[in-house]
Amino acid sequence: MDWKSAARRLAGSTAMRSESRWYEPVATTPRHTFVPHWWARETSTGQGAVWVRRDGAAEPEAWVRNAYADTTLVTRIGSLHADHADAAATLPRSRDRRSTSSSTLPSLILTMYREAWIQDSSRLLVTCGSGYGTALACARVGEERVTSVDVDAYLVESARARLAEAGHHPRVVVCDLTGDLPDGGYDRIISTVALPSVPASWLRALAPGGRLVTTIANTGLVIVADRTAEGGAVGRVAPQAAGFMNVRHGEDYDDTFPEDLPLWQTAQHAEGDVTTSRFPLTYVPDTWDVRSTLELLAPGIDHRQRQGPGDSRTLYMLHADGSWARATAPDRRTSPTVHQGGPRRLWDELDRVRTWLAIDGDLPVRGADVTITPTGVTTFSRRGWSATIG
Repeated sequence: MDWKSAARRLAGSTAMRSESRWYEPVATTPRHTFVPHWWARETSTGQGAVWVRRDGAAEPEAWVRNAYADTTLVTRIGSLHADHADAAATLPRSRDRRSTSSSTLPSLILTMYREAWIQDSSRLLVTCGSGYGTALACARVGEERVTSVDVDAYLVESARARLAEAGHHPRVVVCDLTGDLPDGGYDRIISTVALPSVPASWLRALAPGGRLVTTIANTGLVIVADRTAEGGAVGRVAPQAAGFMNVRHGEDYDDTFPEDLPLWQTAQHAEGDVTTSRFPLTYVPDTWDVRSTLELLAPGIDHRQRQGPGDSRTLYMLHADGSWARATAPDRRTSPTVHQGGPRRLWDELDRVRTWLAIDGDLPVRGADVTITPTGVTTFSRRGWSATIG
């Protein structure tokens, strides 16, 4: 298996040779070692969209081709890791079978590491997953400066073994990122898992002047912030958007809005208040700044869509406070008819954000300043606008 040539090609496409600090780690790290099995998205006749288990050893060419592509490889669906699935396993792709772990595309890992401005002497805490990102960190600063954490005991066990196979022996610990972190005094905390807000434990674990880099759950926001002498942190939203799996605390995510929930039935069938939106349909999860702004202003909205006859579509928004919205249009250019009800008018909130975008040409989340208190309360602000989470 000529993985070394493939790794060098991957390094050439993600880290220029002049950036020697990351070129060599990518060029010399055997990513295939960390992903011996994975779930591939495919379409099956009669089943629709499915997850298909892939076995690297059984398909060595596909193994190298996939492992050394700049792409994310999903390794766990729900509570089932690809390592433990039957050889020919397939799983329907549905709301109750969401990906819960993966090997992140290498260029995005490097984006997070570059934003952290890692130095040769930096003591790092990174998230684990498959262990590939941890291996890159070890190759960059040395295994003795790296601590890697994951809530999943199997991921920690397997990553530790695969890191050793690749020649690295960092500390790898089972840990809930939102709770206390092992030890402290880290110069950098870098998470490739999205969190609802910055945990106060991170600020306690950061050394003075230390930097944290993470994404906020259900947004595309990467925040970069340096610890202050007062125990908080200040920074900014990074220019590049990123999406990571949300942090979980157990085997799988809780489904706040299962298919048979009464609110979902209401959203599909109730009359509510009826209006016509001024904008064509936009599926919010497919956007970056609209999704991020809406999540900060009205966190926790669940978005769904259904294709109707021809080009018609219906989009749904649900919230745990009982608010709901349904918008239907016959095509992508016609303004939709909107039905909504509950304590808040969710579609009106969306239209308010889109109006803001149409008038100003961008939204203030792009490049916003970030201020974090010692307790983790995080405020985004720009051009007189502000939003607070945590």
